[in-house]
Amino acid sequence: MIIKQLVYLDALARERHFRRAAEACNISQPTLSAAIAQLEAELGVLIVERGRRFLGLTREGEVVLAYARRILAEAQILRETIAEMRQGLSGRLRLGAIPTALPMITHLTAPFSARYPAVSLTVLSLNSQEIQSRIDHYEIDVGLTYLDNEPLERVISKPIYQEAYSLLVREDCELAARESVGWAEAARLNLCLLTSDMQNRRIIDGIFRSVGQVPVPVIETNSIFNLCSHAGIPGIASVVSRQLIEFFGLPEGIRALPLVEPVAQRTIGLIVADRQPVSPLARALLSMTGPIGAGDGVSFAASGAPDAKN
Repeated sequence: MIIKQLVYLDALARERHFRRAAEACNISQPTLSAAIAQLEAELGVLIVERGRRFLGLTREGEVVLAYARRILAEAQILRETIAEMRQGLSGRLRLGAIPTALPMITHLTAPFSARYPAVSLTVLSLNSQEIQSRIDHYEIDVGLTYLDNEPLERVISKPIYQEAYSLLVREDCELAARESVGWAEAARLNLCLLTSDMQNRRIIDGIFRSVGQVPVPVIETNSIFNLCSHAGIPGIASVVSRQLIEFFGLPEGIRALPLVEPVAQRTIGLIVADRQPVSPLARALLSMTGPIGAGDGVSFAASGAPDAKN
């Protein structure tokens, strides 16, 4: 068994197509097929269900894939650790963030890139369930997601900031002159909300239920930018995080009213897999990133190493 065979198997599982997997590995399709066949012969099991095209992995193949990804992740950590000892941090850090936290990403990546210029960064927009899955399957190194709403498993977490919520309305709306608006009153409006596969939407729905309301949005979107733009439509209001407003500002003709009764907040933070050793790149990001407090705007402060589990 050699590392390349495991790399090819991982690529095949991701691409679910022999030719595309071979192209992703910069090899010929016969080379990839032969390597998978050699791995099957060595382990004495059928890994891939074969027909005229890729049909999936066998039950044994799924087990082999799980071990392959673990071995590849450990090998990558080994390379990063040796590189760090010789010449400082280098390599590629893969970061997944929930859409509502994307406005904050540059305040993580900018100082990190300035301190570690030899490290390249990949930032992906993922929902919270995708972040958990990709952490579990070694497909991202760090996640930026909710910490205190839906359970997280097998991760080390570090709180970064508190997400709070506002209602966006047009300036010609009768509510625009108000200083705030209650959740129960907001529930009776024609709302634009995120789609139900987003944890932010499930949080918003939970807050509405806490005041005895179950609003039916007239517009749903999976884009945080559409939340803001649709608030400019006459008769439509949107529920957004205040951090989104602070970062992008308000569209012309739109007012943001803090949502109260209750004043609700959720914690967003960084997570890494609870495995030892922790990737040097992930450890470096967590160690240099600290919490945002009230009045701090969007500046990240220096902080110590991660110390919380969730």
